[in-house]
Parts: sequence; structure tokens; C-alpha cells
Amino acid sequence: MARLTVKDLLDQRGKHQFAMLRVETLEEAEAAAKGGVELLSVPPAMVFDRRFREVAPDAFIFPGDNFYEIGTADDFLKWAFPLFKHGADAFYCSGSMATIRAMTDHGLPVCGHVGLIPSKATWTGGFKAVGKTLDSAKLVWQQVKAAEAAGAFAVEIEVVPHSITQAIAEKTNLFLISMGAGAAGHAQYLFSDDVLGQNRGRMPRHAKRYADFAAEYDRLQDLRIDAMSRFARDVHEGDYPAPQYLVDSDNAVVESFRDWLDQVA
Repeated sequence: MARLTVKDLLDQRGKHQFAMLRVETLEEAEAAAKGGVELLSVPPAMVFDRRFREVAPDAFIFPGDNFYEIGTADDFLKWAFPLFKHGADAFYCSGSMATIRAMTDHGLPVCGHVGLIPSKATWTGGFKAVGKTLDSAKLVWQQVKAAEAAGAFAVEIEVVPHSITQAIAEKTNLFLISMGAGAAGHAQYLFSDDVLGQNRGRMPRHAKRYADFAAEYDRLQDLRIDAMSRFARDVHEGDYPAPQYLVDSDNAVVESFRDWLDQVA
């Protein structure tokens, strides 16, 4: 299919539910693309890897990093321009509204972040839902309107009560990317680690596991330990290297070499 544009996403609000994943490796990106996931959050370095577009040619990608890893509005611009040149479709930004405005003033499509913002969770009481009270629901709405006014075309709305998300969706023109915020979002967003079952700790309530890679990694580690133990045992007991793993010279060459070595050694 043709690669999506920002206009496509906005035009499809309420008509098509998009799937979005955070991927960390080319293998995950390829699997997501082949599996029909349209939107990908990616590490910035992946954008510069020419192999990425070979495995995910049509994916709409959002490189992103926390604001404290990038810096000020000027730093964000310096960070974003090379990524845009190399094929980034939009940018995740948890920085200030001034940063979002600076980026959109230069024509860079920006996705902000509202609700539970992990890098700013101290302001909303830690890692828990935001919007369960009237005041915190108002805060989420104010965050949405601020991002909209700054020129963002989208926001990630994270761990917000689904009925609050529904009410917001009816009043904003932004493209809402829901992470644990309900079906009123225009895209549903999860991390590949959760979808693949790679996490060993507590799973977020909104995360759904579709595979158990952690158990598979344990199985593979058991195989590694077994194989390496048998190798070490063979070495210690003199069973490796056996003749079939060796190369040799003709007897005449060996004897000639030994004679020469006796003279020079």
C-alpha cells in the first residue's frame, strides 16, 4: 500500500482504527509491518538504518525520545531535521508547548503527549491513571488544547479513563493515539515488549500479551547451558577434538618438518 501521510491519518479519524507499536529492533519492525501494523514508534537510530525501509517500506514512523534526552526547542530542531531528511513521518515530543510550536513552525509533524506522561509523572501523582477526577480530567483536556494550539496534529493519550477519552475525542481535531485510554482513540498503541511477552515484571493493565517470548528465551538459555556444558565436558575428558574435527598433513610432510625443526629449534 502507499505510505500514509498526516492528512490520511486525520481524514481517517473515526473511520478506521489504526494499530501502533513501539519497536526496538529491525526484526520487530519487519514483523509489525508484515502483520499489518500501520504506525510505528521507533528509536531515532533506526531511521538512519537503510535496512529499516527495506523491512518496513510503508510504515508511518514516529521517532521519539524523552525531552530531557534532547533538550531545548533548538535542540529538538537540530535533532529532528536529519531524521525528517531520512524519512521520519512525524515526531513524538514530550517537551514544552514552545518546543512543539518551534517544530510545527518549520513544517515538522508533531505528536504530543497527554494524560500519564512517564517523564513528568511526578506532577500527576506517579504511574497511575490521569483523569479519574474532575480536576484531572480538566487537566487532560487543557493539555490536549495546548498541544492543538501549538500546532501538533496528534497526541498520545495515555492511561486516561476511556469515557473521558471519548468526550475529548468528540471535541478535538487531533489524532488521538490511545495507550490504555480506550477505543475512542484513533490508534491503539502498545509496546512490542508487552505484545511479545518479553517483559518479566509487572504488566501494565492495558497491555495484552500475544506471545510468551520470556519463556522461549528461558528455553533457549537452557539449551545454551546444556550445549556449553557438554562442550566443556568433552574438552575436559579429551573427547574434543576428535579426528573428524581435525586437519592433517601427509606423513612425509610431517616427518620433513620435524627433521627441519630439530635442526633449527
